[in-house]
Amino acid sequence: MELAEALPLFMFAALAILLFSGYPVAFVLGGIGLAFGFIGMALEEFAFIQFRAMPSRVFGIQENLILTAIPMFIFMGTMLERSGIARDLLNCLQVLLRRIPGGLALAVTIMGTILAATTGIIGASVVMMSLLALPIMIERQYSHQLATGTIAASGTLGILIPPSIMLVIMADLLERSVGNLFVAAIFPGFLLSALYALYIVAICTAKPRLAPPLPSHIGPQGAGQLALMVLRSFVPPVILIVLVLGSILGGFATPTEAAGVGAAGALLLGFVNLVLLPALGVPEMHFEGEAKAELDDHSVGGGLFSELRHFGGVLSDVVLRTALTNAMLFGIFIGATLFSYVFRALGGDGVVLDLVDASGLGSWGLLFLILGIVFFLGFFFDWIEITLIVLPVFAPVVQLMDFGDHVARFEIVYWFAIMMAVNLQTSFLTPPFGFALFYMKAVAPKEVRIEQIYLGIIPFVLLQLVGLAAVVAFPEIALWLPRVLLN
Repeated sequence: MELAEALPLFMFAALAILLFSGYPVAFVLGGIGLAFGFIGMALEEFAFIQFRAMPSRVFGIQENLILTAIPMFIFMGTMLERSGIARDLLNCLQVLLRRIPGGLALAVTIMGTILAATTGIIGASVVMMSLLALPIMIERQYSHQLATGTIAASGTLGILIPPSIMLVIMADLLERSVGNLFVAAIFPGFLLSALYALYIVAICTAKPRLAPPLPSHIGPQGAGQLALMVLRSFVPPVILIVLVLGSILGGFATPTEAAGVGAAGALLLGFVNLVLLPALGVPEMHFEGEAKAELDDHSVGGGLFSELRHFGGVLSDVVLRTALTNAMLFGIFIGATLFSYVFRALGGDGVVLDLVDASGLGSWGLLFLILGIVFFLGFFFDWIEITLIVLPVFAPVVQLMDFGDHVARFEIVYWFAIMMAVNLQTSFLTPPFGFALFYMKAVAPKEVRIEQIYLGIIPFVLLQLVGLAAVVAFPEIALWLPRVLLN
């Protein structure tokens, strides 16, 4: 292979090295694309005029109607976090599940599942649940490994359960319907949640000392107070999820329109929780030893003006966080677009296809190779880096695969995308660079050691691999619901 033909391989080698440099990923991707564009010009494999196509591609990202759903989903999840709705939901769930072994850990799992159906911001979910649930679980004398593993795994469900930001990005990269991907991800997402719940109940039944039950004097006393807690803390977020996902599944709204519904609904719930209920004198339901959220220390009962001013502060913080997260994501999109454009212009697609043909692995062998590469990359990189690097390279190869009667040709891309999504959830948990572990350690109490966090995630990573194996062996888990609802 001549030097000019090997340029795409050198691009990946440079990317593998520079991603460890600590520079922002967007700059690394874009910088490598520019550098190899100029190298290609020197070797007469790339023309300077080809750079003129880049501005239109960047503006194409901004005008993409699929990607406009991302900032609204980010806003929805951030507002639910900052308004205290997630805290109230955890309180309610641990009361409802107090008689089940590992009830508090189970409550965390269910809360993670519900939050996953409202936002795909993993960092925010893990930090929020670590702040809310981890001190309580430690106070209840839960095993540190069980507590940290449950929170980390549950907090990362948002990467898979729709409306997932990752699925929006995958749909754009694969040029497929984001609505179809959302529907295909529902059963695999809930399968992982169910595996976590079954493991928690089983291990806590076998070893009750790992998860002492919630004392009977904590929480509402009497059916009336319990009904009020459920009505205030559980029903509103569930209604919001039904509005968002139901409008997509029922064909009433596109994912982008549903994202607008979700953002407006979260804003309304935040107003009710922070302004209307306190102004009416409805007390907050704090538990003993509960960790308060950062902006929850305002004086309740200070009058409508005081509540409105507090809500304005929360809203300002939510908008700022949404803007920063959105800017980071779209900066990476631009860098990745430049990288993939130069990669393809230098003949990268052809190089990959030639290597695949030379390997002689066949469709099954190549599938397991790709999944293995993604799992390995998850030890070192974030999901967005892996997605934006791997999918554009292997997408043309995947569309040529043939699995016979195991899965229809036209459904292979959706099946592959869901397997990728399940696989990528492990990237948040696998050391040494599992980002969910770092998020948790940054806010965890001092008595929680990093080795306890590492030990705690091992069973949940194994459960994720079980879920991945199930989707590989039984494609119907991902493909049955789209067939029923969309055909």
